Amino acid sequence: MMDIHQILKQLPHRYPFVLVDRVIEIEKGVRIKALKNVSINEPYFVGHFPHRPVMPGVLILEALAQSAALLGFDTLGITPDKNTMFYFAGIDCVRFKRPVEPGDQLILEMAVDRVRSGMWRFKGHASVDGNVVTEAEIMCTIRTLDEV
Repeated sequence: MMDIHQILKQLPHRYPFVLVDRVIEIEKGVRIKALKNVSINEPYFVGHFPHRPVMPGVLILEALAQSAALLGFDTLGITPDKNTMFYFAGIDCVRFKRPVEPGDQLILEMAVDRVRSGMWRFKGHASVDGNVVTEAEIMCTIRTLDEV
């Protein structure tokens, strides 16, 4: 389990782009279950959409990727420094099944599918009240800034 203070030590993201509030479960090298509380105060709701606020799908994918990064760093047993980045490398099999709205609690579940040549592949989904809202396969890689 990780609280927001531990998450901020692992992820380079800061407000308004930290999209994981808490890690509920983590099994090193296997899976992670995290949550994002979706509040009406999120800055993107001002324009997406003013008459019916909906969390942008790309931000749900970003929340899944941040969860995957937390699992990756935990698996490797490292705390990244300011020069360590966990980059998106690809997304496959994305499905959006229902909108995510203010007041929802987004449960983010990702599992390691494989790691090969420094490329991580995760499979997972986001759900609200036990119903899957988004599913995806996400590829990521860890790089230090001097490699980029």
